[in-house]
Amino acid sequence: MNAKRFVWVMLLVPFVFAGCLLERGPHGEALFLAPPLPPLVILEDEPYYVQGGFHYHYRDGGWYYSHSRGGPWLALPRDRYPRETRFRHGGPGRNEYHER
Repeated sequence: MNAKRFVWVMLLVPFVFAGCLLERGPHGEALFLAPPLPPLVILEDEPYYVQGGFHYHYRDGGWYYSHSRGGPWLALPRDRYPRETRFRHGGPGRNEYHER
């Protein structure tokens, strides 16, 4: 790779990964990118949300994420939580507000 191309790559890498979090998998074998959730998440009857190839699960006031609905689930850092979580049909976490 020539020097000019290397400089462009190094300048673009932070922007490509902006808003993402690198984290080790449950057994340390893989890296996951966990994008933040939007400011408002409206859930259906079940506490699951899918975005960008990730599955998010809302449980006991906390968010968890995985590459598949069957897990393994990792705790989502609080700075990636939505500001507000609602259930469309008045589910168990109806109209909860989370301050970041």
